[in-house]
Amino acid sequence: MACTNCSTGSAKDGTPRGCKNNGTCGTDSCNKLTVFDWLSNMSLPGGQEPFNCVEVRFKNGRKEFFRNAEKLTLSIGDIVATEASPGHDVGIVTLTGELVKIQMK
Repeated sequence: MACTNCSTGSAKDGTPRGCKNNGTCGTDSCNKLTVFDWLSNMSLPGGQEPFNCVEVRFKNGRKEFFRNAEKLTLSIGDIVATEASPGHDVGIVTLTGELVKIQMK
């Protein structure tokens, strides 16, 4: 959890000022790019393939969507390297599955 290292600081009693969940939010940071996966506890209907795109967050507040063509098992919080022009970028997977489809709209 990043709440102990939250850039928004801590109150005098030691609780984080950020999202006020005191370390139970389940996200990796307290910032404007944080996404909550409210579909995480639901399963897909039988026979349906999961959406094959992921949302990746990079430093400096940038997010992009990538197709998971290799069908890798990616989870929220995984660190990934992506091809960029020129070279590569390293980012963190912030969203997977059906919610990515909604975010892409």
